[in-house]
Amino acid sequence: MKIATLRYSVLALSMMAAGCKKESEDNADLKVPGFELSSIDSSFKACDDFDSYANGGWKKKNPIPGTESRWGAFNVLDKENKEVRLKGIIEEIASKKDHKTGSEEQQIADYYHSFLDTATIEKRGLSPLKPYLDKIEDVKSLEDLAKVTGELQKTGVSSVIGFYVDGDLRNSKMNALYQGQDGLSLGERSYYERTDSSTVKVRKEFLGHVDKMFSLAGFGEANPGKTVLDFETRLAKIQLTNVELRDNVKTYNKMAFADFQKLTPAFDLDAFADKQDIKADTIIVQNKLYLQNLNTLLKSTPLPILKLYTKWQLLTRFAGYLPKSIDQENFRFYSTVMRGTKQQRARTERAIRSTDGLLGMPLGKLFSKKYFPEEDKKKVSEMIENVRTVYGERIDKLKWMSDSTKEKAHQKLKAFTYKIGYPDKWKNYTAITIKDDKLFENVIEASLFEHEEQVKKIGKEVDKKEWFMTPQTVNAYYNPSNNEIVFPAGILQPPFYNRDADDAINYGGIIAVIGHEFTHGFDDQGSQFDYEGNLKNWWTAADRANFDKLTKRYIDYFSGIEALPGFKVNGALTIGENVADLGGLTLAYYALEKSLQGKDEPKPIDGFNWKQRFFLSWAQVWHMNTTDEALRNQIQTDPHSPAKERINGPMPHLKEFQAAWNCGAGSKMILPDSARIVIW
Repeated sequence: MKIATLRYSVLALSMMAAGCKKESEDNADLKVPGFELSSIDSSFKACDDFDSYANGGWKKKNPIPGTESRWGAFNVLDKENKEVRLKGIIEEIASKKDHKTGSEEQQIADYYHSFLDTATIEKRGLSPLKPYLDKIEDVKSLEDLAKVTGELQKTGVSSVIGFYVDGDLRNSKMNALYQGQDGLSLGERSYYERTDSSTVKVRKEFLGHVDKMFSLAGFGEANPGKTVLDFETRLAKIQLTNVELRDNVKTYNKMAFADFQKLTPAFDLDAFADKQDIKADTIIVQNKLYLQNLNTLLKSTPLPILKLYTKWQLLTRFAGYLPKSIDQENFRFYSTVMRGTKQQRARTERAIRSTDGLLGMPLGKLFSKKYFPEEDKKKVSEMIENVRTVYGERIDKLKWMSDSTKEKAHQKLKAFTYKIGYPDKWKNYTAITIKDDKLFENVIEASLFEHEEQVKKIGKEVDKKEWFMTPQTVNAYYNPSNNEIVFPAGILQPPFYNRDADDAINYGGIIAVIGHEFTHGFDDQGSQFDYEGNLKNWWTAADRANFDKLTKRYIDYFSGIEALPGFKVNGALTIGENVADLGGLTLAYYALEKSLQGKDEPKPIDGFNWKQRFFLSWAQVWHMNTTDEALRNQIQTDPHSPAKERINGPMPHLKEFQAAWNCGAGSKMILPDSARIVIW
C-alpha cells in the first residue's frame, strides 16, 4: 500500500535534514545567534548573487560530510534531532531491561537491538526471503503473478501498479481507494529517456548493480540487469511524467471497481486487490491509458522476465535489512552513484534512523515532551494568525483578480486550520510484534500494520486529527484535502524559529515557511481545491486565465536557470514550490513591516538593518552544499528547486529586496518592473 503524496512540504521528504548551530543536551540553554556573520562572503555582491554573498563563508567552512549527499540548514538540524536527541531517548530505553511486552518502550528497545545485531543478520543470510522467493518461483501464469505481487505489496514491495488510501479529492470528508503508476527503480521516467552522458552512466551503473545484487544473493538468472532495465524502460514509456502527474483534474478518474478490473483483462486486478485485503466498490484511477497499455506490456512480456523483475523488487526493497555485502552494494548504487554520498553512516546512527522510521510516532511522543515547550506552540499560533491577516490584505489589493473570486479566496483563507508541534491523539502501535533478534520480521510486522491501517480507512470518514509527519521531522506541509498547514516540533528550532533572535530573523525564517505553506493553498495545484478541501473550481474563467498567465511566466523564468551544465531547473515541475517561496517571502516581509507599525525603527544589528536581516535569514535557512549527483537527481525528480535557486530565484521579483540592498541599475538580480512577477 503506497502512501498518498498530495501534500506539499517545504522540503522534499527524501532530503529531510536541517541546519543550525549545533546544540547538545549539555548546552541546551546556549543562545543561538540570529545570523552568523562568518557566513558572509563579501567578495560577492548581494545584488549579483545573494546566495554566494550571504552563504559563501558558510559553504567554505561546511563541506559535505562523507555520509551525506547534501549539507545545509535542514541537514544539521535533522542530524541534531536524530543523532543527539532521539539517540539519547532510544539508548536510555534500550539500556533498560524487562520492558512490558507490547509496550512502546519494548518495541523501541528490541527493534534498535535487532538492527544492531549484525551477527544474527549475517548468520541468517537470505533465509528470511525464502518464503517470498518460493512464491515467486511457483508463479505459472499472470493470474498467479497478480496474487503474489498483491501479497508482496502488503510488505512494501513495489509492482507496476500501486494502491493508496486518502481523502476523496471531490469529497474530502471521506476516504477513498486510489490507484497509481509504480515500479521504476530509478524513480522517474526521465532517467530512462535522457541521452546525456551522466544519465547514460547511471543506467549503465544500474545494470551492473542489479547483476551484482543477484550474484551476491546467489540467484542464477543470466543478465538480470539488462532484463530489469529493458523491462523498466518499456514501463517508463507508458507512464505519465512527473509534470503530468501534477494535474489533479486529469488524474482523478473515479469508477466502479468492476470497471477498473476490465482495464487489464490479462492481469487479475481483483486477485491483486484481494491479496491486499482491499474491498472497495469504487476506485480513483490515475490514468486509464496507462492501465490499458500496461495490459499490452504484461501480455507481451515472457513470464520468466516478469518473475525476475518481481524477484528484483523484493531484493531491493529489503536490501538494507540483509547481510552486509548486499546492504553495501545497495548503498553504493542508490547513495553513491545516484546522489554522490561517499560513505555509509555508522551502524548505530543507522539504527537510530531506522527505529525512527519504523516507530516515529512513539518516539515523537517522547521527543515532544522533552524538547517542545508549550509556550512555543502559543507563539507559533500567533505568527500563523499574523500571516493569515496579511494574506487577506494582499488578496484585497490584487489587480488581476475580480471581487467575486476574491470573496472565495477569503472564504478559503478563513477556513485554513493548522497543527503545531505534535498530535493531540497518538496512534496505538501495540499490535506490532517486535523481537530483538528478528530484524527482517520486525520490518514485515510494521509494514503489515501500516497496510492494515490504510485498508481500514477505505470508505470511512477522514480523521482530520491525523498527522502525516512525526513531531521530530524537520519539515512542514500543506494538506489540500484538509485545507490545513502542519508544523512539526522538529522544524520549530533555529535557524527557522529562534526565540532569542530579533524579529527580522524569525520573519525571514519560520514566518516565511508559514507563508510558504499558506501559499500552497493558492498555488497551481492548491488553488484547484475549495475551502472545504474539495477539488472544485471557485474561480471565474477570466481570473483563472490571469493566474495561469502569471504562473506560465514564472515557469519560463525558472526553466531558464541552469543549475548544472546541461541540467536546467524544470519550471513546470517546480512551479508549486516556487510560487509558495515567492508568496511566503512576500507575506513574511509585509507581516514584519506590519508588526513594526507604531514602533521605533529597529536599530541595525551587526551593521545590517531589519530589511537586510530579513533576507539574510531566508538565505540562512536554505544555505546548502550539494553533490552534482544529488543535484541532477533533484532536478529530475523533485518538485522543489535546488537551494541556490530557492534563495536567488525570487529576489529579482521583489522590489523590497532591491530597496533593502540598494541595488543599482545593472545588478544581476534586478529585473525591470515589466518583467517582475507578483502573484499573491
